[in-house]
Amino acid sequence: MSQIKKICNFMSSNIAIFILIFSAAAFFYPKGFSWATNYTTWFLGAAMFGMGLTIKTEDFKIVFTRPKDLCIGFLLQYTVMPVTAFILAKVFQLPADLALGVILVGCCPGGTASNVITYVAGGDVPLSVGMTIVSTILAPVCTPVLVYLLAGSWVEVSLVTMMLSVVKVVLIPVLLGILIYRLFPRQIDAIREILPMISVIAIVMIISGIVGSNAEKILSCGALVMVVVAIHNVVGLCVGTGAAKALKLEEKKVTAIGIEVGMQNSGLAISLATANFAANPLATLPGAIFSVWHNISGTIYAGLRRSRTGKQ
Repeated sequence: MSQIKKICNFMSSNIAIFILIFSAAAFFYPKGFSWATNYTTWFLGAAMFGMGLTIKTEDFKIVFTRPKDLCIGFLLQYTVMPVTAFILAKVFQLPADLALGVILVGCCPGGTASNVITYVAGGDVPLSVGMTIVSTILAPVCTPVLVYLLAGSWVEVSLVTMMLSVVKVVLIPVLLGILIYRLFPRQIDAIREILPMISVIAIVMIISGIVGSNAEKILSCGALVMVVVAIHNVVGLCVGTGAAKALKLEEKKVTAIGIEVGMQNSGLAISLATANFAANPLATLPGAIFSVWHNISGTIYAGLRRSRTGKQ
């Protein structure tokens, strides 16, 4: 079991490397991975279920004991990234598919990878976990409404259909995971350290499937998407950090908020694009590239912030 735990920790800590390796394989051998796009919803549901299994009752205490910090993080999460996505889509004059994909990424809640990066950076991990939980649980309302408001000038958005999609692939799996943990805490605790591998495998398969399905199109627009995605992510990290500093929060909280704002649940963006915008196939591409990039940039950001939080 200890060997399995080591493997799981290695996979979780190096998810960006695995994404790059499998994405490269999918690019050069599309037929071997494109099938995964048929199961995007199931893969994301599995990742969200794994997240639910790791949430303890005490994780919810932060919602009631530190409402100010959570409110700041929540407001930044659902304003900075969505607005930045909209501006970038306009400035770069992105075609409808790519504009929709960038906006979908911007309107999603924080991802679980942000909790790991916050830990590496020496940030406030409970705050990071609390922000992820709150933004995820409220995603069925916040994400569809924001996409409807911001992407409506490019494509037709069905608000109700998107809400149902988020409930199905995010809220239900997370709540089910929380319930299972409540019923079988000792059994889940015994395998807790290998649970992140569920999310790693699921995200890797989602992204590999997207790359395999869009290998030819990546050659024509991949560079543009990469530039937009990188700017989007860096703006989120910098503005999230700057806003938290301006509000005079302590450095550990600044780190947690900066990471949480800049790192999105891009797997959800891919799933929503697949389920709700079949007529816009390239809408999945920004989410796939964001998944790779934000793990790399997040690790670099963590290294820069770690020395600062350590000094404090």
